[in-house]
Amino acid sequence: MPLKFFNTLTKEKEEFVPIDANEVRMYTCGPTVYYFAHIGNLRSYVFADILRRTIKYSGYEVKQVMNITDIGHLVSDADAGDDKMTKGLLREGKELTLQNMREMAEFYTEKFNHDLERLNIEMPDGQYFASDYVAEDIALIQRLEEKGYTYKTSDGIYFDTEKCADYGKLIGKEILEWDIEGARITQTGEKKRPIDFALWKLDSKLGYESPFGKGFPGWHIECSAMGIKFLGEQFDIHTGGIDHIPIHHTNEIAQSESATGKKPFVRFWMHHEFIDTGGNKMAKSEGNFLRLDTLIEKGISPITYRFWLLMASYHTKMNFSFEALEASEIALKRLYRLYNQLGEEMGKTDENYKQKFKERIENDLDTSRALSLLWDLIKDENILNANKKATILDFDRVLGLNFSAQGGPVSGWENEPIPNAIQLLVTERENARKNKNFQKSDALRKEINDLGYEVKDSEIL
Repeated sequence: MPLKFFNTLTKEKEEFVPIDANEVRMYTCGPTVYYFAHIGNLRSYVFADILRRTIKYSGYEVKQVMNITDIGHLVSDADAGDDKMTKGLLREGKELTLQNMREMAEFYTEKFNHDLERLNIEMPDGQYFASDYVAEDIALIQRLEEKGYTYKTSDGIYFDTEKCADYGKLIGKEILEWDIEGARITQTGEKKRPIDFALWKLDSKLGYESPFGKGFPGWHIECSAMGIKFLGEQFDIHTGGIDHIPIHHTNEIAQSESATGKKPFVRFWMHHEFIDTGGNKMAKSEGNFLRLDTLIEKGISPITYRFWLLMASYHTKMNFSFEALEASEIALKRLYRLYNQLGEEMGKTDENYKQKFKERIENDLDTSRALSLLWDLIKDENILNANKKATILDFDRVLGLNFSAQGGPVSGWENEPIPNAIQLLVTERENARKNKNFQKSDALRKEINDLGYEVKDSEIL
C-alpha cells in the first residue's frame, strides 16, 4: 500500500511521492520561545514525530528542519501589538536588548527540547534560531521588492496581496476582507487591505539594521527564508497546527511563490487539531494551559501523554481531562506488563502483522487502529511470544512508546483488579445499552478495548 496523507492544500488524501526519490524534505513550525511550551503546543511535535517515523518506516530518508522563533512574532495576527519576545522580557523584568532576548530564547529552547526528549520525540536534523537568519529574510524581501509585491508604510514593509492572484488557496475559499476567521484580521494603520501582511516592521529602538530601516522581520518571512535556505525553493512537507492555516501558512505560500516563481512552494501541507480544556483551545494567552511538568507532578508519565494522543487521529480535536489521561496510563502500564511477560527471548517480526500495521499507519497516520492491532497481536495465541516481542518492537519504531526501555519479565498481571476508571466506562456503557443507545454503547466498547480490556455482553432483558 502506498503512503497516503491528507493534504490541506488540495483538501484530499493523496498518495505521497517525494520530489527527490532519495530524501523527503520536511519543515516543522517550531515554538516561539518566550515562555514554556504547554501540552497543547507539544501535540504538534508528537504529530510531526509520528509522521517522520512513518516515512522512515516506509523506507525513505528524511531531512527535517525546525525553526525556533525568537524575534518578530507579534501578539496579533493583524501585525499589531507587542512582539511576543518583548512581552517575555517585560514579564521577567529584563532590559529590552537583543542579547537578553537571545538569552531568554536559549533558556526556553532548552526547556522545550527537554520536553521533546521526555516525549521520546526524535530531534530534527536542524533546529535554527530565526535571529541568526535576518540576512536571509532581508534578501527574500528584496526579491519581492524587485518583483513589485511590496509597499512601504510608516511602520514597515508590507506584502501586497492584491498582486497575488491565488492568495488564500490553502484556506480553500475566496478571502474577503470582512470575513477572515471571524474577522481576526481587521484594518490597521496604513495597510491597503486588511489581509496585507508585514514583511519588515520598523523599530528605531530595538532591532536589526536593514535597507528598509532598523527593525525586525515579519514572523511569516522567517519561515519562508529558513525553509528555502535549508530545504530548497520547493520541498515535500510542511507541518503545523490548524491555527496556522488561514494566516501564517497562507502568507508563507504567497510570499515564497511570489519571490521564487515556483509553485507549489510545498507539495503537502499537514495540520493537526487542537487540545481543548473545557471547550476552549489550550493557549498561553487564555491562561488555560498545562505544562508537561504538571502531568509529571501528578504522577503521569510523559509517554502516557504521547500514548493518549496516539489513541485519536491527528485530525481529531481532543478534550483533555486528567481522568482520560489516568485511564490511558492504566492501559499503557498494562501493555508494558504484557510485553514483559513475553520473556527475554527475541524472535522474528511477524510479517502478516507487520503488513497490517503498515496498511494502517501509512494510511494518513491511523495511530488509533495501529494501537488496536497492537492489542490484537498481544492476545493472539497463534504467535510465539518471542515473535510477538520482535513485532512489538518493530511497531514501536513508529509509535515511540519505549517498549525496549522496559524491565524484564513481570508476573502477576493476570490477577490485577480491574481499575476504577475502566469500571466506570463499563457502567456507562451498560446504561447506554439499557437505554437502547447502541451508538454510544459501541463507542464506549471501542474506548474500553483501546485501553486493553474486553467486554462480554449478557442479553438485555
